[in-house]
Amino acid sequence: MSELDFTLLRPGWLILLPGLALAGWWVLSRAGGFGDWDRVADPQLMRAMAVISRIEAAATPLPLIALLSVVGICVIALSGPAVERRDAQTYRNLDGVFFVVDVSASVTEDARWPQMLTMGRFGVGALGSRPGGIIVYAGDAYVATDMTTDHRQLGQTFSLIDADTVPDKGSRPERALALAGQRIQDAGVLAGDIVLFSDGAGLGPASLQQIAALVDHGVRVSLVVSDETSAQAQTHASVGGGTIFTLDQTDDLGRWLSDDVSTRLEKAEYSVLFWHDLGRYVLVLSLFPLLFLFWRGQA
Repeated sequence: MSELDFTLLRPGWLILLPGLALAGWWVLSRAGGFGDWDRVADPQLMRAMAVISRIEAAATPLPLIALLSVVGICVIALSGPAVERRDAQTYRNLDGVFFVVDVSASVTEDARWPQMLTMGRFGVGALGSRPGGIIVYAGDAYVATDMTTDHRQLGQTFSLIDADTVPDKGSRPERALALAGQRIQDAGVLAGDIVLFSDGAGLGPASLQQIAALVDHGVRVSLVVSDETSAQAQTHASVGGGTIFTLDQTDDLGRWLSDDVSTRLEKAEYSVLFWHDLGRYVLVLSLFPLLFLFWRGQA
């Protein structure tokens, strides 16, 4: 990153500044010297009395200005001025993606199986800097590739998945979802995605329960389906907070997965991971006008 991006984490505090400026102007405009006598007395008389030391010099507005400056600096500090962390890339593992692929006979023997694999590789290519992993399942679930930023490896793994990848017969998506959830927790992912590739077989109450548990941990669950009329798939995507994609929606899947990581984490209240709050350092500046007030008090 060639230059730092700047933002305000709590800009609502700045609404106090116009009111503070107005109050300061009102107080300073009404504060007169010599107890306001200079507003009604002859100016020449006032100057003459000042020369012969009959009256004290007019009070300086500097203490009031210093006090207003302290309050203004505190308001700016509370607004959360922040710069993007230079090491923000290291936090991108907090937004990973697991591709969960059904390799049961009903899927791999379908004529659209190559199209499903192509869509998976396209999804890998849309990850950007996000890490990804692959879980395959049939009668049981296995990790084909754990969470990694090596997208070339992920794409090659997708190309090698076939009907013989999982020896267990059947279709148990709930086991794959449970395994993906465990891997996401182990990787420390806070706002991840799971994309389930399925023909709708095996989807039911058990898998729906697993998806609900994943959503509670901040994970979105989307589906890529070969049977676009599957009511179960629609229900699972709705509960998972994701969406459902058919095999001709590769561009839509890519846009979904390339969602900006910082935006997602900020929505999940993890913006501090990407922004370094400078408010505490701005507060240090308020010490200077405070020192002036202290010095004036001692004088």
